[in-house]
Amino acid sequence: MRDEGRRMKEECADSLPSLVLKGIEQFNRGEFFEQHETLETAWRAEPGRIRDFYQGILQVGVACYHIERGNASGALQVMERGLRRLRPFEPECKRIDVARLIADAERLRDEVTRLGPEQLSQLDRSLFPRIVMLVDDTFFSARKCRV
Repeated sequence: MRDEGRRMKEECADSLPSLVLKGIEQFNRGEFFEQHETLETAWRAEPGRIRDFYQGILQVGVACYHIERGNASGALQVMERGLRRLRPFEPECKRIDVARLIADAERLRDEVTRLGPEQLSQLDRSLFPRIVMLVDDTFFSARKCRV
């Protein structure tokens, strides 16, 4: 178990591959279908445990895509799977503020649950999470530093 934790830390310390960066850019632009295609390619090619991290990000984006299409049930199911995959990588991995991504995704999940399928169209899109990068030991807001 200790070895796995050390390997995870090492994987989290590495820089993000360019394909994952592209997927994150798409995620932050609200291109949720596109980010799915990009990040799916990245996580399928990744042999290490970090592939769960990439898949977790992908699934949060897919949940947003389901919300946009009015599928509350599908959104909630995929969101839960994504959150489960992201939690082991808290608070930060690959210079991504994972704790914030999880908190924002949980806020969105809670609002989708509150609204239910009948009122999902009233969801405030500003609740969609953004991926925030840690730069020089400082977290920048999603408005200032989107990758």
